[in-house]
Amino acid sequence: MAAPGSVRCAVLGAVAILGAALLPMPAPAQTPPVSSGQRATAQQVAERGVALSELTPDAPDSYAVKRGDTLWGLAATFLKHPWRWPELWGMNLKAIPNPHQIFPGQTLYLEKDGGYARLQAGRAGEPETVRLSPQVRSERKANNALPTLKPHLIEPFLVEPMVIDAQVLLKAPRVVASTEGRVLMGSGDRVYARGDATAPLLNQVGAPRHYRVFRDAVALKDPVTAEILGYEAQYLGKAELVRGEFLEKTPDGKGGDTAEYVPATIVLSETKGDIQAGDRLWSAPVQGFTSYTPRAPDGEVDARVVSIYGNAALAYAAQNQVVTINRGTQNGIEPGHVLSLLSMGERVRDATDKDKPMIKLPSEVNGTAMVFRTFDRVSYALILEIRSAVRVGDRLVSPR
Repeated sequence: MAAPGSVRCAVLGAVAILGAALLPMPAPAQTPPVSSGQRATAQQVAERGVALSELTPDAPDSYAVKRGDTLWGLAATFLKHPWRWPELWGMNLKAIPNPHQIFPGQTLYLEKDGGYARLQAGRAGEPETVRLSPQVRSERKANNALPTLKPHLIEPFLVEPMVIDAQVLLKAPRVVASTEGRVLMGSGDRVYARGDATAPLLNQVGAPRHYRVFRDAVALKDPVTAEILGYEAQYLGKAELVRGEFLEKTPDGKGGDTAEYVPATIVLSETKGDIQAGDRLWSAPVQGFTSYTPRAPDGEVDARVVSIYGNAALAYAAQNQVVTINRGTQNGIEPGHVLSLLSMGERVRDATDKDKPMIKLPSEVNGTAMVFRTFDRVSYALILEIRSAVRVGDRLVSPR
């Protein structure tokens, strides 16, 4: 990866995915952080701009930002490598002091001078104009800042994937029965559950009320070493605790009372499949603002695709699908890290040699993926763009 001062190219604005807009109860709008290193890079590039060779061949002289745009797509309109946003931010450091606040209605102008280019929010000497519809005026402007990616591409995965130790999942609260004795349960059904003896399900102040429902724990194996990196639980839906488990006193027929155990009552919602006795509950994550700043990792990364999320039987992934990779927080991987996908070189027979030996073709850059959720030893990444299908075992490296 080039040093910040080498000015290779960049992406428009520190990209923010508004997790608050994706989860049921949005949190107030916040401004994603900008690191001191990113700010220093932007200030350095602001002195002259970005080399014209780093622009896309068809970069427009001006662009009117509209609803439905994303910062990632906008950056790719102007620059070859969208993850290098600090340099592009440096282009408009004075006009747009906060790179996260690019809004529909703004017009961006590409100014070229002396072999370099700058991106401005208005023509030189003209005040910036932001055209807002009546509906937009009634909303807080900060809530209209462009998201990083199309929200629907990543929304389900902000809450679904869970990598956990298999034994820990076995101690999680479990579904034990349903009303009317049904075997399979779905959205809207009231069912019963009980917690571990050391952690009962209680409806009290400070205790969790919202849960996710999981089943099984499929081993995630490193495609290189075959080592088990963790266990991925199958997400089935959401559940809300409406009454905790308790002991109920009932007459014993002998003038006394008997204490009988009564399981907790939960209501299922947004189920993705039938839920049955034995499925496990896990406390839902805290809802709030989630932001991602796409960037190249600080060091070199060499990872592999472990699986295609959603179906362990799948061998190939397409654009906008999610893959699991064999690197996590222990390896320095963070949400927002952008990686280049490399296709595995095929092994072919050299028909031009009389001995017909087998040779391995080189791996080629196949596309780009961005990490959005991390665990200790594995992470989840969204495939942003590819030329051909991604396979289990394909490599992911620091962007090229």
